[in-house]
Amino acid sequence: MKKLLLLVVSASLLILAACGGGDSESGGDSVSLKLAHSGSDSHQYQIAAEKFKELVEEKTDGEVSIEIHGNATLGSEADAVEQVMDGSIEMTTVAADSSFSNTVEEMNVFGIPYLFEDEEHIYSVLDGDIGQELLGKTEEYGMKGLGYWEVGFRHLTNNQSEINEPADVEGLEIRVQPSDVWEQHMTALGAEPTPVDFNELYSALDQGVVDGQENPLPTIDSMKFYEVQDYVALTSHTYSPAIVVMNQGIYDDLSEEHQQAIDEAVEETTDYHRETLAEKEDEIIQKLEDNGVTITEPNREAFREATKDVKNAVTDRVPEDLINRIEDAR
Repeated sequence: MKKLLLLVVSASLLILAACGGGDSESGGDSVSLKLAHSGSDSHQYQIAAEKFKELVEEKTDGEVSIEIHGNATLGSEADAVEQVMDGSIEMTTVAADSSFSNTVEEMNVFGIPYLFEDEEHIYSVLDGDIGQELLGKTEEYGMKGLGYWEVGFRHLTNNQSEINEPADVEGLEIRVQPSDVWEQHMTALGAEPTPVDFNELYSALDQGVVDGQENPLPTIDSMKFYEVQDYVALTSHTYSPAIVVMNQGIYDDLSEEHQQAIDEAVEETTDYHRETLAEKEDEIIQKLEDNGVTITEPNREAFREATKDVKNAVTDRVPEDLINRIEDAR
């Protein structure tokens, strides 16, 4: 009797296991993917992540669900990249020219000052062969480069004085992303570059650890940097894309239908993100002014001239041919 009971229990467990498990290739299993980022609940990363989640879950009839982990709750941008590479989280979106460029060195190209003329130039590069080639570089590190969302044109802020000319930056302690190209950039302007993790930046500004920082207007707004910075200079010195990456092995294990849904959702989110953030620019400028922030439109040609040699400092990481091809795409 006891033997019979054991056989019945064992058979029941096998049936339950068969019903609850399975290979993702079957296309009928539920899959949960964690997407980590370091932005706030209103940051560009979050806006894109929410749209992506909506699209993926709609396209897969809920078979694939996206768990968004913002506010650096799973670690800094560098931590998130490491975790995607080792598979402990499935996805992240980070500024391509931040700590991500310490892994995929060619991404330092986005830290070169005034390399891009305008949005049309940027999108022709990101959406064309060059952008695809750069995404392909992530495969060497166990990641699947899925696409580019928006961070935006970067501007200088500080709490000391107006910035109109490069000389106004001299002596300021400016937070930089943990990447050599950014240290070279600020050094060329006479500033003191100070690496600070993005999730610690507000506190660093508030406590006077640094005098200023540089980021796009939507970031300045969403992270409330205007509360601890009195001056914004619209330098538009570089453009940062938010690269979207997934662990390669986890992507490969998805069914073809789920892979297609992920790919389509990234692309559709890209279009949505660009349009949404473009509409916010004037609104953000007005909000900053209403909060007492002084906004200047500095001499960009002078800034371009002062930083023209920065690209020479990254030629060991960024092929000269890549820089030339981007310049030729103008």
